[in-house]
Amino acid sequence: MADIIKLLPDHVANQIAAGEVVQRPASVVKELLENAIDAGATNIKLIVKDGGKALIQVVDNGIGMSETDARLSFERHATSKISCAEDLFNLNTKGFRGEALASIAAIAHVDVQTKPENAELGSFLKIEGSKITAQDVAATPKGTSIAVKNLFFNIPARRNFLKSNQVELRHITDEFQRVALVHFDVAFQFYNNGSELFNLPKENFRQRIVHVFGAKMNERLVPVEEETEVVKVSGFICKPEFARKSRGEQFFFANGRFIKSPYLHHAIGAAFEGLIKSEMQPGYFLFLNVDPKAIDINIHPTKTEVKFDDENTLYAILRSTIKHSLGQFNVVPSLDFEHDNNLLTPYSYQGKEAVVPKVTVDARFNPFESKESSTVRTSSFKKKSIEGWENLYTDLDDKDNSFSSVQFESQIEVPDIFEGQEEDIETNQIAFQLRRKFIVTTIKSGMLVINQNRAHQRVLYEKFLANNEVKQGVSQQLLFPLTLEFTGPEIQQLKQFHEHLSVLGFIMNFGKKQKVTVSGIPTIMTETSIGTVFAELLINNESEVTDEEVLSSEVLIAKILCRTLALKSGQPLDTTSQIALVNDLFGCEESKLDPFNRIIYTTIETDLIEKKFI
Repeated sequence: MADIIKLLPDHVANQIAAGEVVQRPASVVKELLENAIDAGATNIKLIVKDGGKALIQVVDNGIGMSETDARLSFERHATSKISCAEDLFNLNTKGFRGEALASIAAIAHVDVQTKPENAELGSFLKIEGSKITAQDVAATPKGTSIAVKNLFFNIPARRNFLKSNQVELRHITDEFQRVALVHFDVAFQFYNNGSELFNLPKENFRQRIVHVFGAKMNERLVPVEEETEVVKVSGFICKPEFARKSRGEQFFFANGRFIKSPYLHHAIGAAFEGLIKSEMQPGYFLFLNVDPKAIDINIHPTKTEVKFDDENTLYAILRSTIKHSLGQFNVVPSLDFEHDNNLLTPYSYQGKEAVVPKVTVDARFNPFESKESSTVRTSSFKKKSIEGWENLYTDLDDKDNSFSSVQFESQIEVPDIFEGQEEDIETNQIAFQLRRKFIVTTIKSGMLVINQNRAHQRVLYEKFLANNEVKQGVSQQLLFPLTLEFTGPEIQQLKQFHEHLSVLGFIMNFGKKQKVTVSGIPTIMTETSIGTVFAELLINNESEVTDEEVLSSEVLIAKILCRTLALKSGQPLDTTSQIALVNDLFGCEESKLDPFNRIIYTTIETDLIEKKFI
């Protein structure tokens, strides 16, 4: 029998390995940024074009590489991070496999410029599909610049599976934030299609969080600090009132490396138990420093999945540490029965000195003076004469004063909204509210129970889509325009939604320093809900919608607005409003399901009710 097992060529093996290391452009960003950190860089610049599909470039001021090292770094299993198997149990660097650059070079066009500090000239390499096509000396500053172009150029199937530029940029931003947060002593710049998204100077951890997630984050943070023999926990957690439904602000860093651990995340949730709702997610930015021998990060090439030797102890320590911080900084509500609220000093009077009250005396007051002789004050108002009032009506003709000549607008005949359906609502509608959540009304065959929140969402959703189709929405001007501040990526998202928001009635101006001025809003909105609407828009764009739905911005915006502005469960309604909502609901094209495909109403047949009394 002939031999059938063959040794794969290096370029084929590299392409296979690249499937594990490079899953999307964000994977390339992660590997290049971590290499720059390992090189001792203090200033790192990330440049991205077209969601990383056209260009991903990382420029650092690290130690650089010699000509030989530059060529060898793109070979498989070539690394400067470890030298023997024992080093795997004492890792202090980000990379150690020696697969990242080789995998990237196998599926992209790579340009490298690098120079060590003491060298006069640097090196330039051009690699296409693992093959070095050009090599030369170059005048370049100290450090390394790696430009990855045309990702997956030789694997069309993988390139076709990439999402839109917006979605890929979102994943790149996530990876950038993870690296930038843990290395707050390094300056970072992030540019997308020529526009600056982040410019982060060297700072402390709290300042880095604020610069990445916005100025409002500063008031939400609660410091955490605890050191034991097993682990040292430090960082910040977010106050319970700022918990979100998404997981956008949850970061674990183990020995300076971002990790994902559902088990430890459950410990955080257990510490917040009773303070937040079950569906809400707490925010946290926590460093875990453990013995490198007690953690295994060599599980997956992405190095985000780790295993701890004693997870149970770590769980208990983390849970108690979070509870201690919540109590130490008075975040947990408490009852003090000996405290008298009447003794509290109002905020407006704190810091002010006491003022002696002034006493005024009426010198003319005489308690022995009789009422008859007391001075009577007369008003300066004089009643005008009403003589000649008949002249006001002299021009009116008695004949024209008849109501027979007056024309009244006839009452609009509302068509039967249930026409064509088997169950018609009775002419004299009767409705009442059940537990301030459901609207109950009668139909010919029985009873109709409607969820008021979902019904109003459906009504608003179709109104917003109708405005988007005609490209014209009614807007109300704000007397005092409202200025909101966002981060760089949030500004980019709002600019993408600007056209659709304008159609719905929003009037927005993008100013300097990542600020947006809102001077007009849709008529169904209130000024107090502006911040909530924009926050929901940005949060849902990142988490609660699929990658395909992101492409349909008008649908996304309509869903978010209708959910934010709709009537909430527990809100009382009068009878007129209840009937109006029922009529509006069955005037929609789709009345059975809300925008999120949930049932809006149910019917209870009269026969079913009668059977209950048999």
